[in-house]
Amino acid sequence: MRRVYIVGIVVAILLFLVISALLARVFSANSAEQSAITSLVQSEARGDVNAILGEIDGCRNDQSCRRRAAVNAAALEHAGAVSVIQLQPSTSFSFGGTEGTARVAWNIASGLPIVQCVKVRRAGNPISGLRVELLEVSERIHSDAACPAHF
Repeated sequence: MRRVYIVGIVVAILLFLVISALLARVFSANSAEQSAITSLVQSEARGDVNAILGEIDGCRNDQSCRRRAAVNAAALEHAGAVSVIQLQPSTSFSFGGTEGTARVAWNIASGLPIVQCVKVRRAGNPISGLRVELLEVSERIHSDAACPAHF
């Protein structure tokens, strides 16, 4: 009887560790999304069209995406450090693939906030791994505006 009790405790501990590891992978997707979006707005602030094209999945092969990247790079280029003021992620929690729109407010030094929307795809699952892909970025929107359905 004592042996069954010990085996049950060991199984419960192992199950807890496996579930904890899977949840950690799911929650790390939020961090990966924030990192990808921060890198994108830093490229825009540098005016680096080539970097923007590389950070948005499939952008190099999409004429409208290339045009928007060039417009954003020209309009948003400023010297200084980028600060992300607020980031509303595309989703707060997902075990599998999802697609949604994140809203980011950022600025450079003490400048006015720049607000943009970013279409994000989270693909994969907690077992094989989750990955974040940026699909599209809007031009600058008004600070109090919601993200448009299409951009």
